[in-house]
Parts: sequence; structure tokens; C-alpha cells
Amino acid sequence: MAKKARLVVIGNGMAGIRTVEELLKMAPDLYEITVFGDEPHPNYNRILLTPVLAGEMRLEETILNDHDWYAEHGITLRTGSPVAKIDRVRRKVITEQGETVPYDRILIATGAAAALAPIPGKDLPGVYSYRDMRDVEALTQVSAEGGEAVIIGAGLLGLEVAHGLNARGMQVTVVHRRAWPLDKQLDARGGAMLQQAMEARGIRFLLERESAAVLGTDRVEGLQFQDGSSIPARIVVMTVGIRPRIALAKDAGLACEQGILVSDTLQTYDPRIYAVGECVQHRGMTYGLVAPLFEQAKVAANHLAEYGRMRYEGSVTSTKLKVTGIELFSAGDFLGGEDTEELTLLDAHQGIYKKVVLQNSKIKGILLYGDTSIGPWLFEHLRQESDISTMRDHLLFGETHLGDAGHSGASQAARLPDSAEICGCNGVSKGQIVHAIREGLFTVEEVRKCTKASASCGSCTGLVEQLLMSTLGGVYDGSARKKAICACTDYTHQEVRDAIRKEKLLSVRETFRFLGWRNPGGCASCRPAVNYYVRAAWPAEGKDDPSARFINERAHANIQKDGTYSVVPRIYGGVTTPAELKRIAEVAERHAVPMVKFTGGQRLDLLGVAKEKLPVIWAELDMPSGHAYGKALRTVKSCVGKEFCRFGVQDSTQLAIDLEKNLERMWAPHKVKLAASGCPRNCAESTIKDVGVIGVDSGWEIYVGGNGGMKVRAADLLTKVKTEAEVIEISKAFLQMYREDAQYLERTAPWVERVGLERIKARVVDDLEQRKALAQALDFAIAQEKDPWAEAVAGRLDIHAGPLRRISA
Repeated sequence: MAKKARLVVIGNGMAGIRTVEELLKMAPDLYEITVFGDEPHPNYNRILLTPVLAGEMRLEETILNDHDWYAEHGITLRTGSPVAKIDRVRRKVITEQGETVPYDRILIATGAAAALAPIPGKDLPGVYSYRDMRDVEALTQVSAEGGEAVIIGAGLLGLEVAHGLNARGMQVTVVHRRAWPLDKQLDARGGAMLQQAMEARGIRFLLERESAAVLGTDRVEGLQFQDGSSIPARIVVMTVGIRPRIALAKDAGLACEQGILVSDTLQTYDPRIYAVGECVQHRGMTYGLVAPLFEQAKVAANHLAEYGRMRYEGSVTSTKLKVTGIELFSAGDFLGGEDTEELTLLDAHQGIYKKVVLQNSKIKGILLYGDTSIGPWLFEHLRQESDISTMRDHLLFGETHLGDAGHSGASQAARLPDSAEICGCNGVSKGQIVHAIREGLFTVEEVRKCTKASASCGSCTGLVEQLLMSTLGGVYDGSARKKAICACTDYTHQEVRDAIRKEKLLSVRETFRFLGWRNPGGCASCRPAVNYYVRAAWPAEGKDDPSARFINERAHANIQKDGTYSVVPRIYGGVTTPAELKRIAEVAERHAVPMVKFTGGQRLDLLGVAKEKLPVIWAELDMPSGHAYGKALRTVKSCVGKEFCRFGVQDSTQLAIDLEKNLERMWAPHKVKLAASGCPRNCAESTIKDVGVIGVDSGWEIYVGGNGGMKVRAADLLTKVKTEAEVIEISKAFLQMYREDAQYLERTAPWVERVGLERIKARVVDDLEQRKALAQALDFAIAQEKDPWAEAVAGRLDIHAGPLRRISA
């Protein structure tokens, strides 16, 4: 057997080991690999330092490649073993412990070290940096005694360590020389929103302050500023930047400036030595984010594998902030200039700010705060330099506009090109994920394990789920395995609901904290679900979190394709009056509503209404909300019944009105539609409704679990009753059981099939006591709800965006 070439990897971090992973895919048997790492741990995810510091995650959970992985691939791992010298003449490396290892190729991935502010006192005990797991362990230990912590620098690392120490119970002050935090990733408006969000978590900011000295004699006692003022501090954490670790390369005679100089093949000036990661300087640039490092890793691995086909030409970077509960995405030139134009959307009440900078119909910069779901889509257009002139009007709403159908969201990820980056933390594209799914993956956890997508900050979990849905179709939903509510936790929907009830968890945040959510801020999948579960379990005491709702439920109107909204007032049973019709017509005419249309549910829809006009139109209509936008009771459709129809045998119109008045304002796991027909001809199409009632000579037949959408399902006959009162009570009991049992976004049709009609009958038909209790529980829940339009008209509910504060240019 031919002797393998010897590859020595100096640096056991994310860039170096990602290069090894890529190399093993291309040429698994080409090298005998030895890896040297300074730290005592195997390769871990540096992005997750903050969750570990905050006590939200354990070190073991951040390990990307454990010791078994190295052994499985025949890699010799030397942890806690820094390399002291590279002898290029004799082709060997020498460690600080004196070990000598020969090489044929070297990969340098020594990363970067934290920079300390050059001020007096920076070497005092109690001054820390924040760069690796050793810093996290030191800060975890010192934070146990509490006290004041001062963070110098409000960049990404500064805010993350501030969050972590705040979560540990310290009184945290962030000192920053600029006018707003994260000034390299945010503009002034976004910075103000971020500052307010972090101040709400108890973190204090001192902006536009220059540090002069760390105070103290034997250890840190405070921080003094250049204006002479000072603040007390038990510890000071400096997060003022990083310095590429190049000393080893310089001592070996390799050309270095700010970093180790490399070519487009990631080779240093010595062709046997490659370098990747934060320690390198390529075309004058150094990088500190993960995505560019992984792009470098692919190219370096390609050349180490002797393929020689790839070149690294630099990276366009984007940034995501991983502080709990704060979603932020920025990329490119988001500040813009005189020759650019801006598209902005500000909803300060909901904490959402979107800004896209355009130049010649191309995206030059992106800034998303509060809702980053369209970040990958916009970023792909930025990278591809796409002409967006045809989609300009809808750009800030994303590709699918995320309207009422947005809960599925399947098309958002499915429409991205294969090259689109889904997981920025680990550099995983859509094409890689889809390929892996087609190779036989069925769950988010399997995709995470195979591709590492969503394994870091978790913000792309929703996109990964969408790709699973679009690739597997029904197979994804049909998996019989235990399925967690999302990648933020291992708990299932039912386990989360049980915990909310048993432990009386009254908010989304409380639930996340109690159950140890992996991603403490949750994601677009779990936040709406948990918010519903809290409200369903504790209708009077549970705290509604508007930010956890979909856009339609936040605006209390249905967003349309062009960004306008539709207004559907409640018309009980579909029965209106000339006066009511006249009022609707006058309102539509007065406000130049572009279209007035009858819906399939026998209601009037005023389409094309600008958001700022919604409250005034609601006020002038003076009608309740039809909840046509929410996971709620929509309509109760009816035929004219026996009052006018010669075939009618029951008064279906009055029953529909009574049902709608009893059930309006009812929130549910999904939208709910009812219908009442006056005879078996079933003109109201009762057998394709969630609850359908058909009049017969002896009374009423009640059907449940019907669906008339893409997957038509005929409803099941639940029971026959004699009176309207029985219809209403059983309908309430059925819907309350559905509310208590179904998973969020599960319609009654699949729910009935899942739990079985007999089980439902046993509770809502056969057991009179349970039926009554369920109906009363629903009555109580509905009684806690107020009409949102009336609340908005009265000024108690603000759906409008407004500036958080005025900032002078």
C-alpha cells in the first residue's frame, strides 16, 4: 500500500475542521491527518458561546465533532497542545510540549485572538476577553457572585456577552464609543430599536463614551471615561475587536500583513502551506464571520485534495444576531448613499423594521430587524445582483407575502435556487439540504445531523422544515416518529401543552424558560403555537404575545398580494339589512375601496385597503370583525331555510345566526368554518365544513371534520339531535375539545382522523357532563376576548407603525 501524505492541521476550530470535513468527502484516503488544538475540547461551535454563558446550553451540546469522529476517520487529535514552531526546511512542526511531527502539507487555522483596549488597568484581575470556551468558563465562574459587569464595545460579541452575564444575574452596562449599538450592522433607527429591546431586558447602555482607564489596585473596581466620570465595576469585559493570530506564521517566515497572506487557492507564499479562517488575509480582507470561513474551507480542501478547480474570490457577508428574542439580519451596504434609494417598512409597535437599499434596481444592502424571515431570499438576490424592478412593490413582504396561507410557507424555501444559503452559520445551501433529504432524511433532526443546517443558532429551522415539506410532501407530515414542536426543543406539541397546563405557564417566554428551549427566543414555528397553547389553557390569565402571531393577526386584517389589506365585517349567518348594506357601500365609496366582493362564505370583502385606513373604516362600518384573517371562527354559512325555501324543513338561517353569535371571537388551532342547511339538499355545503348542520324532519344532523380546500374531505356524522340548543351545545363541546387537543395549525379534518370519531363522540355526545363542561369552558374563553376592531377604534389597540423615537440625521 502506498504511503499516505502527511497533513498537519494547526487549529482545531470551525474553519480548520470544516476544511478537513470537506477534504474527507473528496479524498478520504489521501492523507494521514494530525490535528493540533490549543483548547482541551474537540471541535465545538464557537457561535454557541453565548447560550453556554447564559446557562441555556451545556458545553457538550456545542460539540460539532466528538472524539469518536476523529477516531472513526483515522485522525490523530492533539488537544491542549499548541504548536510552537514550523520548521519549513525539515518539514516538521514542533509543539510547546516538544512533540515533533513531520508534514507534507500544513493547514494553518489558528483563528484570531481578542484585542484589548490599550488603556491603563487592562491587565488587572477582573478584566476579561470573550473569545473562546475558556473565557466562557471564567465568566461563568466569576458571575456566580453577581455585581456590576461593564462591557466595553457594543458589537456582536459585546451584546452577546452582555446578554449572557445579564442572564447570570449580573448588573450589566454596555459602554460604546458610537451613537448606537452594533453600528457596523445597523443604522441609527435599527440601533435604537435594538437598544430599547436590550434595555427592556435590564441591560444599561452608555453610548458615545470613551474609556480612559480600568480603575483598581489589586483588581477591577470601576471604569473611568475620558470626560473624567466613572462607574463601578466588579468585572470589565473587553470586546473591542479581534487580531488574527499570525505569530506562528510570521516566525516561520510566511508573508503576513494584518493576517497571513493567501492566494485565491488559500495557499500561503509556501505552496506546501495553506491557511483558512480568521487568521488569513485575502485580497486585503480579513473575515470574522463563519460563512466566509466555510467558503474558504471548500476551496482549500479542493486544492488539498489535488482537484485544483476552485478559487476563492472573497465573500459577501451577512450578519445574524443571536441574542435571545432579537432577530436581526444585515448584509451589504445597508446605509446607502446619495446614489442609492431605500425601501423601508417600520412597525415600531411590533418591533419590526425592514430596509432594503437599492441602486439601479439591484439590492445593495439589507437590514431586517424583528422579522428576518425574508433575509435569505433577499440575500440571494443581493449575491446574484438580480434586477428586482418587477418585484420592487412587494420586496419588503417577501416572495410569498406571508398572508393567510403563510402558515405553510412551503413555497418560500422551495422557490429559492439551489445555491441559496439556508444556514449562514454553517454555510449550508438549499441544494445540499434537498440532496440530503432525497438520500433518505425525514426529520429536521436528521437534516441537522447530516448537514449541520440549523445546528447553530437555529434561526433557519423554519426554512429547513419548509424544504422537508416541499421535498417529501405528505411523507413528512406522515412520519410516525416522535416529532418535536420544532428544532428549538425536543418536546412535542402535546408535551408542551401538558407543561403549560400542569405548571401554569402564563406566557411564551415563561414556557420557553421553564422547558429549557434550545433557542431561547423560539422561532417562527414554535412562537405562534406556544402563544396559542398558553391562551387556550389559561384564557383569563395567559398573556397574549402579539409578536408571536402571524402578520394578519397582528394587523387584524388580511394582507393582500399588493401589500394592501381586506376588510371583512361580521355578518351573522350571512344575513344583512338594507341599512347595513348602504353603510358598507358608503364607506367603500368614501374611501375609494378598489373592490367590494362577496366571499365564498357569503360575506362582503372590501379589498385593497391601505393599512393606515383600517381603523377609520372599521369605525365607520361600526360592525364587529369578521376574523377572516385569523385562526378563529370565520363564518357560519346558511341557506334561507324553511322560512322562504319550499323544501326547507328547519330554520337554518336563525341557527346560523345563533351559532355565529355564540362562537364569534373564538380562537382555534386553525381557521374554523361552519354551515347550516335547512334540508338534506344541503345548499349551504354543510358536509365540507368543520362543523356542518343539516335540517331533517326530526331535527338536526351534526357533521364534523369536513374540508373543502385542496384536500376535500366529507364530514363525519357526529350525531342527530332534536333542538337548536342541543346543536349549539354540542358544537361548542366539539370545538372546545378541538381547541384543547389539536396541534397548532391542525384543521379539524386531520384532527378527527387522528383522534378518531368514537373518542370525540364519547366526550361530546355520550357524556352529558363532559359535554356541558366543554361548552362552558368555551363560553368562558370567548368571554375573555374583545372585538379587536372596537379596541383599535377606541385607541386601546394600535396596529400602526410609528417611529420609536425621532433621530436627527
